[in-house]
Amino acid sequence: MLREVVRIDEELCDGCGQCVPNCHEGALQIIDGKARLISELMCDGLGACIGHCPQNAITIEKREAEEYNEVVVIAQMIDKGKATVFAHLKHLQDHNETGYLSQALQYIKANREIMPFAINEVHELLHGKHNHGHQEVQASKGCPGSAAASFKTAVPIVNHSSREVPSALTQWPVQLHLINPAASYFREADLLIAADCAAFAYGNFHQKFLTGRKLVIACPKLDQGKDVYLQKIIRLIDDAKIKSINVVIMEVPCCGGLLGMVQTALSYSERNLPVKLTVVGIQGEILSESEL
Repeated sequence: MLREVVRIDEELCDGCGQCVPNCHEGALQIIDGKARLISELMCDGLGACIGHCPQNAITIEKREAEEYNEVVVIAQMIDKGKATVFAHLKHLQDHNETGYLSQALQYIKANREIMPFAINEVHELLHGKHNHGHQEVQASKGCPGSAAASFKTAVPIVNHSSREVPSALTQWPVQLHLINPAASYFREADLLIAADCAAFAYGNFHQKFLTGRKLVIACPKLDQGKDVYLQKIIRLIDDAKIKSINVVIMEVPCCGGLLGMVQTALSYSERNLPVKLTVVGIQGEILSESEL
C-alpha cells in the first residue's frame, strides 16, 4: 500500500504559518521560522494544508508504506534541532501515543551524548513548564480536545412517557477494529462512521444519524492501528459496495482524522460515493453539516 505524506520545501517556505490551522491533526508547526512536519504518524497525506500555502512550499510525497518506526523518525529529527524534537515529543504526549513516546525517550537516553539538549530538559518539557527558543510549552495545557469543561444542559431532558426509547442500532459489533467488512449487513448499506464521543454529546443521535444506517465507530486520537482502519474502510467501499457514508465527528481538532481516513480510502477506490460530514459541538449542538 502506498502512503502519502506532506513534504515541505524549506527553501520556499517563508514561515507565514497559514498551513498550521489547516492541518486538522496538528502535525504542522512553525519552528525556527519554517513550517515543520513534527509527526508523520498523524499526517494523513490529504494535503488540506497545501491550498493555504502562498509559496507553494508544500507537496504530497507518495512512497511505499512502511510500518511506522519511532526510533527512525526521532533519529532523523535530531538534525532539525532541539525545538523540532521537543515539538514532536510534546505532540506524542498530547495525542496519548505513549508507546511511541517511550521509544523516543529510550533512544534519546541511549544517545544523550549527541543530543542538542540535556535529558533534564526533556523531563521538564513533559512534566512541567519549559521554555525553548521563543516557544513556551505547558504540559498541563495538552490537546484542545482534552481540555476540561463544565456546562449545564441548556434544555432539561423531560421524558413524558415511561416507555424506553428504542435503539436504532441493527448490527454488532460497531468498533472499527472489530467489524468484518464482509458481513452481509454491510452489503450495499448506507454507512455511518462516527467518532466515539458523538453519540454521548448529541442527544438525538439514534433518530437523526443512526436510523437506516449501519454503524462503525472509532477515535482517531486514542486508537492504535489506524492502517487497519483505513484498510477496512477501503474494503467497505470496494467489496461491500456501500452506497453512502455519513461522517459524524466532534468539534475538537483530533476528530478531523476520522474524515481524513474516509477521504484517503476514497482516493484508493475507483468508486465515487456521496459523503456527508456533520460536526457536533461539545455541548451537543450541531455546528455544521456539509456534503463533500
